[in-house]
Amino acid sequence: MKAVIQRTDYAKVEVENNITGQIKKGLLVLLGVTHEDSEKEADYLADKIINLRIFPDSEDKMNLSLLDIKGEILVVSQFTLYADTKKGRRPSFIKAAKPEKANYLYEYFVKILNEKGLEPKTGKFQEMMNVSLLNSGPVTIIIDTNE
Repeated sequence: MKAVIQRTDYAKVEVENNITGQIKKGLLVLLGVTHEDSEKEADYLADKIINLRIFPDSEDKMNLSLLDIKGEILVVSQFTLYADTKKGRRPSFIKAAKPEKANYLYEYFVKILNEKGLEPKTGKFQEMMNVSLLNSGPVTIIIDTNE
């Protein structure tokens, strides 16, 4: 799995001009799934993200996690994280998991966050979405469970 994590002061996702998820201070997570991924990767990634110390403490050091600040989380599926651009100019998405598997692991990831009491907001799987955010910092971190 791959995740692009952005620390935000505000983020929202819209489908057909309707807001499906919106948060204030917290994290926007763009989540990609590949063929080899399983619940094991989703468990690891969820734990890593919510405990990642990327929020400032009283001395303005990145020392606090999403849990520490009681922040919000917005999760958006994004198969394009597995784009292969090595050949030609049109990306190949052959490394992205098939929709059934990707949706299952996306929903599983969201379920884990729910179980940890975060009440994640989401986009809609396999829909054209518009994502807006105010990136705080800016802080953007990429986590790949294969690395």
